[in-house]
Amino acid sequence: MTIRGQDIVSVIKEQIKQFGAAVTIVDVGTVIEVGDGIARIHGVGGAKYNELLQFHNGAMGLVLNLEEDSVATVILGDYSQIKEGDEVRCTGRVIEVPVGDALIGRVINPLGEPLDGKGPIRATKTRPVERVAPHVVLRKPVDTPVHTGIKAIDSMIPIGRGQRELIIGDRSTGKSAIAIDTIISQKGGDLICIYVAIGQKTSKVAQVVATLENYGAMEHTIVVAANASDSAPLQYLTPYSGCAIGEEFMEQGKHALVIYDDLYKHAWAYRQLSLLLRRPPGREAYPGDIFYLHSRLLERAAKLAPEYGGGSLTALPIVETQAGDVSAYIPTNVISITDGQIYLETDLFNAGIRPAMNVGLSVSRVGGAAQTRAMRQVSGRLRLELAQYRELAAFAQFGTAELDKTTRAQLERGQRITEVLKQPQYSPMPLGKEVTILYSVINGYLDDVPVAKIASFESNFHRFLETNHPEIGQSIAKEKELKPEIEEALKAAILEFKQSITY
Repeated sequence: MTIRGQDIVSVIKEQIKQFGAAVTIVDVGTVIEVGDGIARIHGVGGAKYNELLQFHNGAMGLVLNLEEDSVATVILGDYSQIKEGDEVRCTGRVIEVPVGDALIGRVINPLGEPLDGKGPIRATKTRPVERVAPHVVLRKPVDTPVHTGIKAIDSMIPIGRGQRELIIGDRSTGKSAIAIDTIISQKGGDLICIYVAIGQKTSKVAQVVATLENYGAMEHTIVVAANASDSAPLQYLTPYSGCAIGEEFMEQGKHALVIYDDLYKHAWAYRQLSLLLRRPPGREAYPGDIFYLHSRLLERAAKLAPEYGGGSLTALPIVETQAGDVSAYIPTNVISITDGQIYLETDLFNAGIRPAMNVGLSVSRVGGAAQTRAMRQVSGRLRLELAQYRELAAFAQFGTAELDKTTRAQLERGQRITEVLKQPQYSPMPLGKEVTILYSVINGYLDDVPVAKIASFESNFHRFLETNHPEIGQSIAKEKELKPEIEEALKAAILEFKQSITY
């Protein structure tokens, strides 16, 4: 057998044609300084802000400072094995998080890694944690309520889909309780909830998850957590990851609610990072861009116009105040970004008024636009009557002997309204129940009920309506309006119930 030279040449040519090894160019740099979770790297001039860099031991770094001759990164994970002279590679990827329906019912960290021991996340899509907020052309005015199931909020401080409503107050005043009740209230609805825990104790996060599971709320909830024991970079990323997960649902035309618990701890984590990155400190040692930290996060909450999908992302940020100081740096920043605030007071909480909402300082800048017509019909006079009661109560404490009949009646009505607005934790109410009891108290049907008996009156009244007149609650829930015939039926039901009970 003879092999001709031409055959050898043709075989070599064919192999050269089929040789498909792709040539890639990767920026490779060197660690010149490392410590406290921060690494400075020389030689990666092509790195982008928020890009992931890979260290030799597999750890990832997030680019936060682009300097003239080096790049400063925060290390996500264990940095104890990284030392000067180590090689670092650019990945070309900005930091991303898994998104989609596969996350519902799961507890994850801000990188999308599971924390609940239920196996890997089967998400098929990721999206960057940072994104520019939707501009004004894409948005639609807020007009659909988020039903919290809390009478005081739904009646006086309504929250709409696409709104940003701050929950603010000292520690242990029931801020997280309002957020968790709102999540529980969405059971069976179309609102997907994302609870973002920033710098909380692991035990508290576990308690929240257990509560949501007990009330069947994890079926529509995602928990994103960076605990107090986690590094500052993870705590800094957590709210952006939660927001990106919610944005995915919004862009699919669905509705999402994201709760940031809490943004004070987020600001602390960012201050720690900024000082380690040697950025110049400003007021209270926070960096100059601390306002932008939260504005670029909260502005991503929106209600999209129908031609752009019609989805919504509602934000409920929580901020913990120190000794009731609402005028501190971070609280005033977040108040100025949000569309209103629910202010919880320690004195009211200690007096047994739960939720401990200060009606005078709490406000919703969306107002009645985010209320159902039925709730608007019954709550119109509620806020005014409560404010007048609080003002009169301040004078009445000096003695009621010389008060005229009208003033005394206003005080009596105010006491009953306050009692009706009290609500135990983990018991959000459907719209029908809220409307019927508020209608009763605002129209004077409870004026002859002893204040101490209001709570038992309310529970028995709801049971009576469910048993004898279920059509009233069903009609209010369906029509979202208190029609004249339903109002007449409700009046008759109230009188019938009052005749059947004794005090």
